[in-house]
Amino acid sequence: MFEFLENLDSLHQGFWYIALGSGLFFLIQTILTFIGTDHSADLDGDVSHDTPFQLFSLRNLINFLLGFGWGGVAFYNSIESKGLLIFVSIVIGIAFVVLFFFLIIQILKLTEDNTFKQDDLIGKVGEVYLTIPSKMSGKGKIIISLNGTSHELQAMTESEENIPSNYSVRVIYIYDKTLIVAKI
Repeated sequence: MFEFLENLDSLHQGFWYIALGSGLFFLIQTILTFIGTDHSADLDGDVSHDTPFQLFSLRNLINFLLGFGWGGVAFYNSIESKGLLIFVSIVIGIAFVVLFFFLIIQILKLTEDNTFKQDDLIGKVGEVYLTIPSKMSGKGKIIISLNGTSHELQAMTESEENIPSNYSVRVIYIYDKTLIVAKI
């Protein structure tokens, strides 16, 4: 099956064995990830699963070896100095680990909870849309942005004066699902 490796020198063979072995293990990890198998306790080797950014894990070792092995295979005939070839392969392996971290960060951004919660508006600034009457004598409306989404919500003020349209207000607290605001 691997007859082509017999005629190669030992360094080139080593790169091929590392590339093929880590590639196979990476493929198994990827398949298990996509089918949803909880393989993290058995294969990952992480101490804690609170954070995906653990430098010394089995997954990062496989990513490093994947880059190292295939980097060595790819540049073996291009770089004559074996020391420089090993250095370039190490840099490629580190780049694979960094790339993995970057991809995980991008994936985690997709899992953010952007559920609208009024309590998250306390301290935020909005703009009056419909005049807010003074001394809690009636309700107006403000437009306020949270997590990149604008919301039109009812608001009241404890102020002695009305707050007209287009004024900036800050949410002080929430009472009975109505924002209590103050003029800025």
